Amino acid sequence: MQVYYWPGEQPPPPDHSVTTVGVFDGVHLGHQAILHEVVAEARHRGASSVVITFDRHPHQVLHGPHEPCITSLVHRVRLFEELGLDRCLVVRFTPQVAAMEAVEFARTVIRDLLHTRLLIVGPDWRFGRAGAGGIELCRQMAEELALTAREVESVRVGGEVVSSTAIRRAVVKADLRQALRLLGRPFSLFGTVARGAGRGRILGYPTADLDVHNELVPRDGVYATRACVGPRWLDSVTSVGMQRTFSTAPRHPSLVEVHIMDVDLDLYGQDIEVRFIEWLRGQKRFPSAQALAEQIGLDVEKARRLLSRHAQGLRGQA
Repeated sequence: MQVYYWPGEQPPPPDHSVTTVGVFDGVHLGHQAILHEVVAEARHRGASSVVITFDRHPHQVLHGPHEPCITSLVHRVRLFEELGLDRCLVVRFTPQVAAMEAVEFARTVIRDLLHTRLLIVGPDWRFGRAGAGGIELCRQMAEELALTAREVESVRVGGEVVSSTAIRRAVVKADLRQALRLLGRPFSLFGTVARGAGRGRILGYPTADLDVHNELVPRDGVYATRACVGPRWLDSVTSVGMQRTFSTAPRHPSLVEVHIMDVDLDLYGQDIEVRFIEWLRGQKRFPSAQALAEQIGLDVEKARRLLSRHAQGLRGQA
């Protein structure tokens, strides 16, 4: 998939494209319904499939600080590529871009830059200054823009509309099963391995400290996880939260520490994805490093059993 940034880069225009626009935070089942339709229609028409997203959440520019995204930009781009999109246009959402009138954005980006012939969006989609534009405007401008516009209905799971808000609510409660139902895949964190204190190696369980680039993390605790390192998915245990045993600070920064089972890899500087499969236990302070090491050993064995059953369940569904 080709990725371009606008304003700034001038991608070679496709002959014509099927396009969608949105933040797509989480790339959940509702977003996937839109993106699958974009890919399918583009292939049917012999066109390029294009997703327009943003380098930051528009709320951050329009209203100030915004809570962490479920999926960072680099994580979203990775998921877009897995879904088969041909191009991703990342809009640098500056105050100047936020001030663009909807008509100007439609002409400049949707028509002139991407040669869009079919625009597919979700319900209640808005764009342009003060959210003045929507699918109605695109339909009114259909002849000028040389496109048709289509709206995809919301997806419901168990009677609930799939939304980033509902997923966020599930993640912060560590309700991984609900997050899985709404995302269509296990909740995951994508980040870069940073240099840690090295205590895990001393304890016999080396960890990769993950810089998650302001992604939403689940509640503090220890989880059975799977880590994607290069082409491989490896069983792992992940701790989220402060280092209770080694820190007495009342407010110590939360950490995401990933122990990959049965292999010892130097992952410093690499990007990895960690899928959260099962909650194991809450965080607590241990009286000694030895006691902590013993508990980690128990966590690893419990996670090994859970992940084995999870893998068998996936094979049974295949």
